[in-house]
Amino acid sequence: MARKRRGRPVHGWLILDKPAGVTSAHAVARAKRTLDADKAGHAGTLDPGATGLLALAFGEATKTVPFIADATKSYRFTVRWGSATTTDDAEGAPIATSALRPDRAAIEAALPAFTGDILQIPPQVSAVKVDGERAYALARAGETLDLAPRPLHVARLVLVDQPDADTASFEMTCGKGGYVRSIARDLGGRLGCLGHVVALRRLATGPFDLDGAATWDDLAAPDLPQRLLPLEAALADVPELPCPPALATRLLNGNPLALPGAQLADGATAWASRNGVPLAVGTWRAGALHPSRVFVLGDAR
Repeated sequence: MARKRRGRPVHGWLILDKPAGVTSAHAVARAKRTLDADKAGHAGTLDPGATGLLALAFGEATKTVPFIADATKSYRFTVRWGSATTTDDAEGAPIATSALRPDRAAIEAALPAFTGDILQIPPQVSAVKVDGERAYALARAGETLDLAPRPLHVARLVLVDQPDADTASFEMTCGKGGYVRSIARDLGGRLGCLGHVVALRRLATGPFDLDGAATWDDLAAPDLPQRLLPLEAALADVPELPCPPALATRLLNGNPLALPGAQLADGATAWASRNGVPLAVGTWRAGALHPSRVFVLGDAR
């Protein structure tokens, strides 16, 4: 006999301002328990020591996680000069030190090398897979890894504060796969003073920001359901195609559908709605929407 799924259908997004000292998985579990949701996940892990925006998805919204995981992200972070660590942040052990300290002019002159399309080597302690194993597991077992550089687009990297000679704070907006710790490590290396991250806060992910975000205490509050954003909040940057109700069944069965009035280039991503309710998201090809994910919202909408 099939095992009965625990929880109830809950669909939508919850934006959390994650505090330091909490894992992303713990945050998902706490919210899922309060909502009694049968399905939950998140779009982009935040390290336990980091704070800021963590987007939690429930129910059918989990089908839109890739749109947020792949989206542009913005961070504010502080670098401490003078030492490199095993993890490129304050959690790791020092592996080298320097007495050099950069001034504002030197820091700002170095930043253009870290903007635009760059290659970035992930930290030793990262979620990158090496021969099927996570890099962080191998690194913590004592292995030194030779990680390949990965492409990254950095749209913005600016110095926003220099409270003292030992520290500097920055804001960065980058594409998928960016490691702030690697930026700090490589910037410190370029300046000749070494460096590692001592504070990291995610400010935005795709269409989501921290305005009105839930706090850690809110995750246990009875009014948590009122904070949920609709599934389609993750599709804010994707064209919407209204679907005549009489044609909705075809899409829900996973079949391509030519939608009247749609003017999209082949290969474009779009989502279809019926009376404002999401039906499916897919690719526009040869004058029709080819659904890749179908949403079954039912009465929990």
